[in-house]
Amino acid sequence: MGGDMAEIGVHPRSLPGLPEDHAEIPVWNSEDWYYEDFEIGDKIRSIRRTISEGESMLFNSLVMDHHPYVSDQEFAAQAGVFGKRLVAGAMVFSYGLGLAATNCLNSFSYGYDRLRFIKPVFIGDTIYTIRENLAKQVHSAEMGKLRVSYSVYKGEGELVLYAEHLLTALYRDPKPFEEEARKVQEARKRG
Repeated sequence: MGGDMAEIGVHPRSLPGLPEDHAEIPVWNSEDWYYEDFEIGDKIRSIRRTISEGESMLFNSLVMDHHPYVSDQEFAAQAGVFGKRLVAGAMVFSYGLGLAATNCLNSFSYGYDRLRFIKPVFIGDTIYTIRENLAKQVHSAEMGKLRVSYSVYKGEGELVLYAEHLLTALYRDPKPFEEEARKVQEARKRG
């Protein structure tokens, strides 16, 4: 890792049940990064993805979002503020994060902050995501905590969604973090 671009899809990891020669082959989009490997400022950009009407309506049905702005063409065209149907914000959020998810085998979702739906996304729009490592801190004796931004764009770079993902990542070597982790734990106990 290093510089402005994270290395993705280059880390092999043995898995139960695989022949040894297969386990030596890196798994696409599945990383073996530890806390120490995440560098502040590293960025990745996803491929682009066009959102179709069928998948938009399927998503709406799956999550029971039948608001007229996302499911009623006549309402959206005649009475809606935007003149056409929107893609549900939850779908843009899900797709936006999914496009840049790296499936790191040593990190775990902790939550999300600062989620903002900045501009509308419509059926037929094409989106892509830029993910950036923003911050890291000691969290416990086993894991550090990371803050990563997801900026989702449509078309030729119009920002439509922003969110920050909090996640924990295992330390490769917990020893250097022991003292700070102890202080963090004591501070939590004091409230």
